[in-house]
Amino acid sequence: MSSHNMTEVLVGGAVLAAAVTFAVYAGQATGLSRGTGGYELNASFRSLEGVTVGTDVRLAGVKIGTVTGVDLNPESYRADTRFTVAEGIQIPDDSAAVISSEGLLGGNFLEIMPGGSAFYFEPGDAIEDTQGAVSLISLLVKFVAGDGSDSQ
Repeated sequence: MSSHNMTEVLVGGAVLAAAVTFAVYAGQATGLSRGTGGYELNASFRSLEGVTVGTDVRLAGVKIGTVTGVDLNPESYRADTRFTVAEGIQIPDDSAAVISSEGLLGGNFLEIMPGGSAFYFEPGDAIEDTQGAVSLISLLVKFVAGDGSDSQ
């Protein structure tokens, strides 16, 4: 092998190593790796507007998990949602799951509103108390149109 060919092989190997490193980093940054641990819970929402796989799950504003799956239930026409919660975080079994917004221009996230029960959800349990996303457009339309209850 000439030195010219050896240089090409070394540069090609370096480019390949950089590509593999980038792919691993991108997988971890987007939550595709499951190495973080935790357990899965379920919830069913009337409207899941703005929430997709990879959306944050938060408790008191702190990220505690990620949405891992969203499916339409053909019988109830609700959005069945699966999400993970970090290991060591116990959620009372009377807690609620709410789709919240970061602000007028911010994205939506799944917020856990903790209850006061002494018992906790087990892996695979479903949160029954849910509140779907509120559409900003429909709120504006109601405000502009009036609520129909004139007090004259």
